[in-house]
Amino acid sequence: MNNRITELFNIKYPIVQAGMIWCSGWRLASAASNNGILGLIGAGSMYPDVLREHIQKTKAATENPFGVNVPLLYPEINKIIDIIIEEGVKIVFTSAGNPSTWTSTLKAAGITVVHVIANEKFALKAADSGVDAIVAEGFEAGGHNGKEETTTMVLIPGIVDKVSIPVIAAGGIANGRSMAAAMALGADGVQIGSRFALSRESSAHEHFKDAIISAREGSTKLMMKDIVPVRLLENPFANRMIEMETACASKDERKEFLGRARAKKGMFEGDLENGELEIGQVSGYMNEVLPVSEIVSQIREEYNLTIQKLSKQSI
Repeated sequence: MNNRITELFNIKYPIVQAGMIWCSGWRLASAASNNGILGLIGAGSMYPDVLREHIQKTKAATENPFGVNVPLLYPEINKIIDIIIEEGVKIVFTSAGNPSTWTSTLKAAGITVVHVIANEKFALKAADSGVDAIVAEGFEAGGHNGKEETTTMVLIPGIVDKVSIPVIAAGGIANGRSMAAAMALGADGVQIGSRFALSRESSAHEHFKDAIISAREGSTKLMMKDIVPVRLLENPFANRMIEMETACASKDERKEFLGRARAKKGMFEGDLENGELEIGQVSGYMNEVLPVSEIVSQIREEYNLTIQKLSKQSI
């Protein structure tokens, strides 16, 4: 397939493997890129020197394009940007911050820039800042999320109608059928996170992967909307946070309980009691760990079958 996304990133299929914290290291990113999609390293969980190591290992493991996802609120953002430029990374996805702060710097270095948004207001701001494309992420998605709780089905056509740059759909997309639906809504490509978090190459802890497999419909909740909206699997930590919210605990009290490194504790170290388990709603329908190559093959096959089936229908 050739379209605006495959041409922008010089990839074979218009699919992006999301840059998820504690899941998207060099093994996952390089495997994704080696299978014709865009692999992303998740810089949000990496110290600067660790990011450099993962970039170098990805370059050694694939000759295909790959990128880095950078949360702009990262405390050492200057060092992260410097390393990305020094290492010759050609694609950067930014999120969780104002894209106008770093877009011109990145583009001056010859880098293609994509920004992740969850509403129309920030889509327009991202486009005005000069990004090359945007990821429009519905609230079905795991991890950090939009306060508006706009679903992917509603968000994508609304954003597509407002901007002229390519739109990549995200949130609740894990197979070929959901990819076909996103493309029908006007998206130029899709970004997939949760399905790749459950891949063999994901750096997520095996306990976390087992928890994803055990998830059912309704097992995730969007919480902490007044601190940092995040979708999590229910566990003792999440349930305690819900109890505190219900009891009207102050923001400071809940921030103190949240503390630091909750996501690392749950997703990377496998502490299912005390850690954050960030994953999307679609986790309720995923039931096995597969290699990236098989995941991509399944998505392609199901997408093509879905498109063929729809092409025979009319009203």
